[in-house]
Amino acid sequence: MYVAVKGGEAAIENAHRLLADRRRGDRSVPALRIDQIVEQLGLGVDRVMNEGSLYDKELAALAVIQARGDLIEAIFLVRAYRTTLPRFGYTRPVDTGAMLVERRVSATYKDLPGGQLLGPTFDYTHRLLDPGLATGAPVDEAERREASPERMPRVSEILAHEGLIEADGELPEDHTTGDITREPLEFPMERDIRLQALSRGDEGFLLALGYSTQRGYGRNHPFVGEIRIGEVELELDVPELPFSVPLGRVRVTECQMVTQFKGSAKAPPQFTRGYGLVFGQSERKAMAMSLCDRALRAREFGEDVVAPAQDEEFVISHSDNVQATGFVEHLKLPHYVDFQAELDLVRRMRAEHDARERTETREAAE
Repeated sequence: MYVAVKGGEAAIENAHRLLADRRRGDRSVPALRIDQIVEQLGLGVDRVMNEGSLYDKELAALAVIQARGDLIEAIFLVRAYRTTLPRFGYTRPVDTGAMLVERRVSATYKDLPGGQLLGPTFDYTHRLLDPGLATGAPVDEAERREASPERMPRVSEILAHEGLIEADGELPEDHTTGDITREPLEFPMERDIRLQALSRGDEGFLLALGYSTQRGYGRNHPFVGEIRIGEVELELDVPELPFSVPLGRVRVTECQMVTQFKGSAKAPPQFTRGYGLVFGQSERKAMAMSLCDRALRAREFGEDVVAPAQDEEFVISHSDNVQATGFVEHLKLPHYVDFQAELDLVRRMRAEHDARERTETREAAE
């Protein structure tokens, strides 16, 4: 047994060295720097921050390098590191209406107060490979304008002015916002907990579920009320001070989906919302999150739960890619004893099956 353990340790150490060697690759090629990852692979960094639940671009970029570009492994690394950090408190609710906006589009209104800002987006590209990127061709400077200090009203505020959309939810004074990083999940869950889980859920999984609602597996016929990307101020209440303390700004993406609701005995016909808010520029994730959020509100609106995207336990329990990775990849670990038990069972079943067939054949011949 001791020899086997020692042999296993040596093999693992060699595997680590081989991983480091493959990660570095050809030594004649310059090694990647963290600032290169942050500046040039920003969307990947944003995803790692989102699903890792930690806003730190340099740490996310380091995780991307360490994981050899495997974003789920990088997310795992960031979450593990996050557990070592001290907790000082909770910031005040972020006011996204006061966002310093760099991109803001709506599919519901062409003309908006503050205008539509296309910003940095793939939406209007031709999806053709650009050989110039391989040769390091120079890139033109983008035209810029001064950011407007004026508040940009949300599309939901325009609809709310006519009473055509559900009001913003008002939480009771004694409500305590949950924290999924400190408390185990329990079903059914409050919407604030559900939104936390969705915000760090796997983008691909939520995207597939959101797509399913548009194909008829749920009651979603949504419009993008608004997507906005920009920086928001974080403030912390300090008990010793009579005012909140600004901590700095973070970049976020917010999406509000607008969906029809035919009304009920308690509410008139109006539009309802699906909501998504994530770190960085992550439009696809914010949209998928808002689609799933609206689908998961089915019971709240008295709708039949008939599709996977409407099943809270199914969606939340399977959206965490770190947990999913653990369950799937643990199958690579030794299961010798379990398999031998299964193997012995199948052999005995086969022997009984063969004996029964021989008996039946003999009886038929007689």
